[in-house]
Amino acid sequence: MSENIASGLSIDTLERITRHFDERYIQPGKLPGAVTLVARHGKVVWAQAQGLMDVERNRPMQRDTLFRIYSMTKPVTSIAMMQLYEQGKFLLNDPVHKYIPSWRKMRVYKGGSYPDFETEPAAKAMTIRDLMTHTSGLTYGFTERTEVDAAYRKLKLDGSSILTLEKLVDRLAELPLEFSPGTAWNYSVSTDVLGYLVELLSGQSLDNYFDEHIFQPLGMTDTGFHVRPEQQHRFAACYLYQPGDTMKLQDDPERSKYLKHPRFLSGGGGLVSTIDDYHKFAQALCQGGEYQGQRIIGRKTLEFMRRNHLSDNKDLPALSVGGFSETPYQGSGFGLGFSVKTDVAASHTVGSEGEFGWGGLASTSFFIDPKEDLVVIFMTQLMPSSSYPIRQELRALVYGAMT
Repeated sequence: MSENIASGLSIDTLERITRHFDERYIQPGKLPGAVTLVARHGKVVWAQAQGLMDVERNRPMQRDTLFRIYSMTKPVTSIAMMQLYEQGKFLLNDPVHKYIPSWRKMRVYKGGSYPDFETEPAAKAMTIRDLMTHTSGLTYGFTERTEVDAAYRKLKLDGSSILTLEKLVDRLAELPLEFSPGTAWNYSVSTDVLGYLVELLSGQSLDNYFDEHIFQPLGMTDTGFHVRPEQQHRFAACYLYQPGDTMKLQDDPERSKYLKHPRFLSGGGGLVSTIDDYHKFAQALCQGGEYQGQRIIGRKTLEFMRRNHLSDNKDLPALSVGGFSETPYQGSGFGLGFSVKTDVAASHTVGSEGEFGWGGLASTSFFIDPKEDLVVIFMTQLMPSSSYPIRQELRALVYGAMT
């Protein structure tokens, strides 16, 4: 049994990951392909590409394949916001209407449907911390659960070719919240609003801000809001789960909207990246905010971000109103931009208290275990991310390789 002594991981056991995903998902046609990366003590111990990045054209998955990372954009936006916090640009308990005046009198849904809502005043003002923890009362159109999210769909607030950050903020001012801020947890466009605030507070567009303050310092040359011409041959196709455990093409990489620079810079879900680029970002978070001599966030700020910020240290089941999440609910709380494991036994998966991470709509995911000095990233392109229990299986496979 070969072991990487320095990393404390068995390479032979990590090879089970390749076999598992090949036999269970790729050969049966459930997933097109995948790239997995495991790093420990600051070094990549194991990385593997398997299957196809474009089934229709029979193109093999490569380690440098570009993926739509969707909500794995959220931690990047959250770090950007907290960089501005470190500069004294805002406080977490500032009301959002201090920066977006049209949000001063937000109201909460009581009844009716768009445009004839019955509402009541919110019990308290929404704060920036509410945006960072998804306790804002905002929602997502794709959750298809309430009359409010039906209005988001009608107004295309999850993203469309005509949407801009200004339009999003203006439209949200006219719609009711799902609940009074701070009283419940609901996955939402909150992080897109944070992207707007990054622009407002920094005086830079979101893409330029990310480039200057996160991507360039970390050497993330492949990450951005669109696929550049010279990257197109590395861009994966995206697939949609079909009943009966099959998939169909959802976004053709040769005709994708990602080939053009978008008008809507979605801090909640707009980035494309590679596994090695995202590893640089995740490794910086694992190492207290610094990677290869470049610090993107202060150590104490990051410690603060990865605490559970839900009231009374509750986990998600205690506060969630029943929508979608990119993490299993049990045993997880929420910090400033990512989920935080609070109770390993309650989570039903192996891991460590204090582990943090998130995932994306097309089944990408990452987690960081500071106790074990471990970073794990998984990239594929199948929507939605709830199609298969890939993330829990991956945890079992990775932790099983620890010696």
